[in-house]
Amino acid sequence: MTLAQEVFRRLADGELHSGEALAAAAGVTRSAVWKAISQLRELGLAIEAQTNRGYRLVQPSEPFDAAVIRNGLPKEIGSLVDVRVCWETSSTNAALLAEPPVTPGAFVVLLAENQTGGRGRRGRAWRAALGDSLCVSIATSFEPLPRDLPALTLAIGACVRAALEDCGARELALKWPNDLVVRDLEHGNDLRKLGGILVELRAEAGGPGYVVIGIGLNLRLGDEAREAISALGTVAGDLESIGVDAATRNRLATALIDHCVRGLRQFGREGFAPFLADWRKADVLQGTAVRVSDSSGEREGVARGIDAQGALQLEIADGRCLSIIGGEVTVRRRGA
Repeated sequence: MTLAQEVFRRLADGELHSGEALAAAAGVTRSAVWKAISQLRELGLAIEAQTNRGYRLVQPSEPFDAAVIRNGLPKEIGSLVDVRVCWETSSTNAALLAEPPVTPGAFVVLLAENQTGGRGRRGRAWRAALGDSLCVSIATSFEPLPRDLPALTLAIGACVRAALEDCGARELALKWPNDLVVRDLEHGNDLRKLGGILVELRAEAGGPGYVVIGIGLNLRLGDEAREAISALGTVAGDLESIGVDAATRNRLATALIDHCVRGLRQFGREGFAPFLADWRKADVLQGTAVRVSDSSGEREGVARGIDAQGALQLEIADGRCLSIIGGEVTVRRRGA
């Protein structure tokens, strides 16, 4: 464990901790603690310093704890899951994709406190701030591959939404194909992105399909973080603003893993059908004028929901409905 990691764990309760006490607990100098505090601030952690009193997190944030998460899972799920936590990685998805395939029916979960090279769809960067984000990847194998595999992202979206609702989230919606969003009623009904899902597959001829599902969530965003994400081209929101306790990250991780592992097992048996109604209920694009960009170019129309295979139904000007398998969807503003 690095000194920065140890200091983060000791500050996690949000209480004041003197530099002297932190140094004594770690067996280092107060100067070393100061340097660790500086490193944590560079990683996005908001730490307040009070003269002659010590340091405290501006807002408490639980460090991830594999044992706590594992113990929080129901026995029938926990027995199938290997939960791991790392302090830093470029990408939880990339780390699991580099490993040998997981045995079908088993699951490996990797959570990262600090993800330096997170990726979204189409190679976009995913920004994650230490203590204020949840970055997790779940790996498993399917044998045989489910018939509705292209709809797996949507099925996981329904699972993540259900998990977050269990943790207090309100008005949480799904935006095809892989975003969790909320409407910003105070600013023109714009959509604010709360998180995203990235599914990656490594299949070998004649063998099981190795799947890694990455989930990135904004738990809490300050003004600086919002500006940084806005610079990447995304209007961001956070789960704390819609009722989730952002400090209880182990509880959130446990709920996500439970729902997603159950969902992956059901998807392997039954495909997308069991998730279709829940996804349609949360579809934020239904009846909305949109612009779709994919390998065929750019098309405009009205989103008419999804079909049984998860394809977006786009009603174009001549009244026809096109089935869109993959692409980027933006909401068209009036007059645009």
